[in-house]
Amino acid sequence: MTDIDRHHAERLMQQAGIDALALFQPEAFRYAVGAPAGVAMMWGRAGPAIALVPADRGSRIAAVASDHAARQIRKAAPDVDLATHRIWIDMVDLSALTDRTDVDTATVNAAYRAQGRSGLRPETFDRSTCFSLLGDILHARGLAQGRIGVDLEFMPAADFEHLKRILPGARFIDGSEILRRLRAVKSPREIERLRRAAMAAEGGLSWMAEAVVPGVSLGDLSAAWKAGAQATAAAGGFALSGHWDFISVGPDLADMNAVVTPGALIKADVGTLIDGYSSDGARTFCFGPPVPLAQRIFAALENAFAAGLDVLKPGNSFGAVHAAMTASMRKDGFTEYFRGHFGHSVGGGVGIEEWPFFSANSPEPILPGMVVALEAPIDAQGRGALMIEDQCVVTESGVEPMNRLPRGLRDLSGQ
Repeated sequence: MTDIDRHHAERLMQQAGIDALALFQPEAFRYAVGAPAGVAMMWGRAGPAIALVPADRGSRIAAVASDHAARQIRKAAPDVDLATHRIWIDMVDLSALTDRTDVDTATVNAAYRAQGRSGLRPETFDRSTCFSLLGDILHARGLAQGRIGVDLEFMPAADFEHLKRILPGARFIDGSEILRRLRAVKSPREIERLRRAAMAAEGGLSWMAEAVVPGVSLGDLSAAWKAGAQATAAAGGFALSGHWDFISVGPDLADMNAVVTPGALIKADVGTLIDGYSSDGARTFCFGPPVPLAQRIFAALENAFAAGLDVLKPGNSFGAVHAAMTASMRKDGFTEYFRGHFGHSVGGGVGIEEWPFFSANSPEPILPGMVVALEAPIDAQGRGALMIEDQCVVTESGVEPMNRLPRGLRDLSGQ
């Protein structure tokens, strides 16, 4: 099942004057096809997995993928027209021979031949074969001379030049902006992935908070967070596909061997992944009463976060959120505080942070169905990091935070 909105895709491609999108990034392939691109994408090159999304929403999505990934793709996305190529991994189906005791090598060799799996395989994958298969699909769809959008923000320059040499009839142009706009508004299935990921990450933060005692190390806090995130996911009946954390303890933000001491600030910016979709949220704790300067800074961050949240609604722009939060920091006296962005979209991209960003003068409209992370941080070397970040889904009337933990600067010392 694909997450792509074909109606929206058709409108965007018509506006750009292109006939189809050819997507090479593994995350984009999964988004368009509804199944993983496969292990051949480990090389970071274009070709092993290609999704073709025609502008005409009545035309089926097509794909090029490895024979190794084909079974999973056909099972998850039976409506996709799939062309396959060989990669380095040897494969044969011997399930029909499981109960036989008389199987010899000749029988195994016959299985290879019957399944079309005999013969030489490439060192990794054959780029020219992959691009030629795309050409066959374009020809069959009447698009061999068409204008094809490509996700050039991902595609290596050498691979793009090779694509143009293999398929000289097609006119390839940059389709990255179309892909970004499609991915910015999430499907209900994507929103549910991100909601679960946020829940698991917050469960981990609760476990981490319980582990805070004098002398506990940053590494132990990270381990406690991961264990809590995994336990929360298991209790919710779902599995994580990954996790990440940026935790700092105490005044030296670069000290990975730091331990909790009285007065220490503990910032945890964390996320978990479900089917490749990453949450993003942060809370700040302290062990004992924070010093007055930390309290003052955090109060300003709380005000800025509230100002941004108030503006974060359909009809406003991403730039308006940045302006409101910056103005709030200025009102509280922080005239030299400059932030490139106060958050971003989240989803299943290569990195944690996706476009669009809450940056200065960004004209991008806030739209229902977007899932964003709103953040108000400050990194104060010699004092400690302070940060508030919530993951939110934009609704028709406003915004719904996915996080439940209090945003305040919580003292974990029990004093």
